[in-house]
Amino acid sequence: MKRILVSSCLLGAPVRYDGRAKTLAGPLLDLWRREGRIVPLCPEMAAGLPVPRAPAEIAPGVTALQVLSGQGQVLTDGGEDVTAPFVRAAELALQAARAHDCAFALLTDGSPSCGSLFVHTGEHDGTRRPGRGLAAEMLERHGIRVFAPSRITELAAALRAAP
Repeated sequence: MKRILVSSCLLGAPVRYDGRAKTLAGPLLDLWRREGRIVPLCPEMAAGLPVPRAPAEIAPGVTALQVLSGQGQVLTDGGEDVTAPFVRAAELALQAARAHDCAFALLTDGSPSCGSLFVHTGEHDGTRRPGRGLAAEMLERHGIRVFAPSRITELAAALRAAP
């Protein structure tokens, strides 16, 4: 049975940088819970980042792949370099997905770790840009398909089509 790595905040855990959840509910999640497919994980918490924590964004003009390659940074709104724990978070997400045979991930969008469709610009002004967070990039680079909550029906179709 293929499993799905799911951002803990989407499952109601108050693990986001601001100490809140970003709960997603619905029949698909209920079904996947009953089937035992869900593997909850907050990559940032797994890497030891506290809750609450300073908001962090991938530096302006830098991609997640560049950060993972050592050519960019993740910075807090106060300018603190938090690249190392975010890279570790991505590594731990991949380890968890592999350990639990996850072929897919459902990750909250906009996060410097979990964003799959967009991340913030790095200016800490609330604006967004297309791109992936570090964990989403790491998972995709290793064959684990990542979906944002807005694409949950596409995830369901991919899950049904999976061998």
